Amino acid sequence: MTESNRGRRRVLTGTVVSDKMDKTVVVEVTHLVKHKLYKKYLNRKARYQAHDERNEYRLGDRVQIIESRPLSRNKRWRVQSLIERQEIL
Repeated sequence: MTESNRGRRRVLTGTVVSDKMDKTVVVEVTHLVKHKLYKKYLNRKARYQAHDERNEYRLGDRVQIIESRPLSRNKRWRVQSLIERQEIL
């Protein structure tokens, strides 16, 4: 880690795709990557398990997650804030 990155935590925005675990949500983050040869933009997805202390985030919610210390074997992110609530039909 370089001196300029020290103390900065990554912040990502994604969609909750699972809320079945206790105090944990799975957040899917998508980003565009340009193909080197064909110059076409591709959607790339990554899934992160994030800590949700009060079990308040539901399936389909847009949330912002922030990097944190290891909370369990797979959890290294915390939900920072809700961006948009999924409407229930």
